[in-house]
Amino acid sequence: MKNPAGLKAFSERLRFLRKERGYSQQKLADIANVEQSTIKRIELVQLAPTLDLLITLSRALNLEVRDLVDDPAITNSDKEV
Repeated sequence: MKNPAGLKAFSERLRFLRKERGYSQQKLADIANVEQSTIKRIELVQLAPTLDLLITLSRALNLEVRDLVDDPAITNSDKEV
């Protein structure tokens, strides 16, 4: 996720999905086996998730990775020349 708009959109989507399931940041972190600060930093747009972390979070939320990032604001980025 190179584009800042995509990172912001992802953080909002993660927060929405987490809250939709009734999870606190700590609960999601426990399920995903990551630090709570990792979830917090993603949601505050301070950390761009790696592919491994995207896979881990999608599994913790019982989603396919594509469903976690399925938003044009997340997946579209400027084309490199």
